[in-house]
Amino acid sequence: MLDTILVHLINFIEHIITSMGPLGISLLMAIESCNIPLPSEAILPFAGYLVSKGVFNIHTAAWAGAFGCVIGSIPSYYLGYFGGRAFVEKYGKWFLVSKKDLEEADKWVEKYGDWAFFICRMLPVIRTFISLPAGILKAKKRFFFTFTFLGSLIWSYFLVYVGVKMGQNMEAFKHIWHKFDIAIVVICLILGILYLYKHFKHLKD
Repeated sequence: MLDTILVHLINFIEHIITSMGPLGISLLMAIESCNIPLPSEAILPFAGYLVSKGVFNIHTAAWAGAFGCVIGSIPSYYLGYFGGRAFVEKYGKWFLVSKKDLEEADKWVEKYGDWAFFICRMLPVIRTFISLPAGILKAKKRFFFTFTFLGSLIWSYFLVYVGVKMGQNMEAFKHIWHKFDIAIVVICLILGILYLYKHFKHLKD
């Protein structure tokens, strides 16, 4: 079941980027930044793969990813800004954001201040929902969106580069995948199920 969902998700990502190019990268990254679990870890490496094939260059792919993150962060930021903590705590589960997610984001902001928005944009999972706490805390827009762009740009360059290297060594990856395909699938499924279980468990809290 889960592996079927993942296959459809990856096919969707590949179709959007292949048909829309850099605009597709921005669109998908904007969706991720709107608290929708569309992983950048799947979006940007495929963009990097296309870079390795000469479809577009690494800078175009990375900047498109960072730009999409900023666009997608805008509605989430203002939802937190105008809705406030009470609204998000009550209805956050509809945006896949739990109280535990908010508490974790609060700890980052309390520890690092505005720099938390820069750091969190380079961290898996938490980067998806950090915009809501930023809005709740009424973070200064110029700092928040600047740090969002810069952190996302670094994250984008990293994942696109990973995709480039994969594309350049595709035959080696295919050999490894063929040799350990069952183990890889099992590990990915277990990690995916654990993540979904913990995340949705927190939404019920």
